[in-house]
Amino acid sequence: MRRILFILVAFAVIFTGGFGFFAVHVSGMSTPANPEKADAIIVLTGGQSRLDAALGLLKAGKGERLLISGVHPSATRRQLQVATGSDKSLFNRVDIDRAALDTIGNAEESAKWVVSHDYERVILVTNNYHMPRSLLEMGRLLRNASLEPYPVVNSKLDEGRWLTKPEAFRVLFTEYNKYLLALARGIVPVKPTADGVLVVQAEAAD
Repeated sequence: MRRILFILVAFAVIFTGGFGFFAVHVSGMSTPANPEKADAIIVLTGGQSRLDAALGLLKAGKGERLLISGVHPSATRRQLQVATGSDKSLFNRVDIDRAALDTIGNAEESAKWVVSHDYERVILVTNNYHMPRSLLEMGRLLRNASLEPYPVVNSKLDEGRWLTKPEAFRVLFTEYNKYLLALARGIVPVKPTADGVLVVQAEAAD
């Protein structure tokens, strides 16, 4: 019983300490003021602020094209253009992925897009709390391309502010658990296909 108790306590300490490190790291991220130019830009859907940031980068010439990954299948190009207030000439440089349903799907579809265009340097746009997992999933597939994180920060959570905001704490804790699951998926192999790259799924579903 003592050994089991020791293991449980040790696990709890490691888990809690890991969450604290994760929360501090994520809450300390800031949006780059003037990122270096890349070949292209990828934004993962999940909020208007992400789209605005990515389109701002495209308009500033920080990438040749933009991929919006995870768009709802019913959303049209015109609807997205109007919703983001973008002019037609800018949106002509935008590609839309409607196949991705989650972060794993974002990584798979983004990798196909990057490989098909032979891009070597890509700016990745998503919220700060979502960035570690997004980089992890995409990094497994984009072995020959570098990812430059562009975290979007909706609210200041540094200096321990996330401890006093229940909703922020919940989001960080949920994302931390998803990140741990993503780490556990590291044993799943990746192989190239004619269409790009494909994650070989394990028998157990995610």
